[in-house]
Amino acid sequence: MLKKSLKNTIILNIGAFVLVLILELLSGWMMVDRYDTPFSFFLWGLKYAFNIMAAIWINHFILIPCFFDKKRYFIYGLLLIGSIFFVAYLEAYTKNNWSGVTKTFLFHFYTTGTGMAAFFLRRNMIIQRENAEKEKLQIEMELNYLKEQVNPHFLFNSLNSIYSLSRQQSPETPDLVMQLSELLRYQIESSKKDIVLLKEELEFIENYLLLEEKRLSKRCTIEFLIEGDLLGLKISPMLLIPFVENAVKHGAQSTNEQSTIDISASIKNTTLHFCVVNSKPSMVSISKRKGLGLENVKRRLKLLYPNSHVLKIEDTEEKYHVNLSIDLLVSKL
Repeated sequence: MLKKSLKNTIILNIGAFVLVLILELLSGWMMVDRYDTPFSFFLWGLKYAFNIMAAIWINHFILIPCFFDKKRYFIYGLLLIGSIFFVAYLEAYTKNNWSGVTKTFLFHFYTTGTGMAAFFLRRNMIIQRENAEKEKLQIEMELNYLKEQVNPHFLFNSLNSIYSLSRQQSPETPDLVMQLSELLRYQIESSKKDIVLLKEELEFIENYLLLEEKRLSKRCTIEFLIEGDLLGLKISPMLLIPFVENAVKHGAQSTNEQSTIDISASIKNTTLHFCVVNSKPSMVSISKRKGLGLENVKRRLKLLYPNSHVLKIEDTEEKYHVNLSIDLLVSKL
């Protein structure tokens, strides 16, 4: 990386030197007849180009890193003016020609200022690119961590469901174990991907609800409705399931009363509208309902769909209502 950076710096400065040389030769082209040979004219342009770049190089490679970047601005200013004056003096002082020195000083002051503007512009672009890369890396690391948290959380809830059925000695338990294995297979495969088909994700939710519906028997009515054309739309895996899990956990699972869970997924153009409504038991311990699953998915939504999702949660005495809208084509995936 260091060798590549050094190589780029050398190439950039050689290119800048050649550009300044060309500009000097073009600007003095009208005076080419004053020189004995074209070669002597070229040497004149080469000398001026070197003097211009010398002031710029002293500033870029010595003064800025040693004084400006260390916030020693006063010393930096003095040394910058001094170095420009020194270059101008060497270039123009002949026979006490202070007028020529002054003009040359002002010219070099202008070219050095232009070089500084180009230097800081380039450095700012590099810093912005590095910060963008760091931010992207940080988001990827955080998303991977959040995705890893989803796996044990979902497995824990699913095993609880199977455990409840096994205690009831339900004859459906072996079939449900196989169904759970299919759900886990999808989860493991999808966790390796950044995006999956929305159709597959909704099918996963449907199979999960079928498992929960058998476990909850007749004391919970579950409705799952899908409307609209999926159109090959894609979504981050395991993004919607925490809302469904919480509807089961804090609704039907927390009471022996009759309960309902209504879930709908409608697609309009490229926007997914996902709605989860579950009834709340009449008597239940007070809970702020801030489990790992919901906090996890809220964070993932902010990272993946920062400006293209709207999440509204309404908690009333009788119902808990989650309404999520996501434009699936606008994301950081």
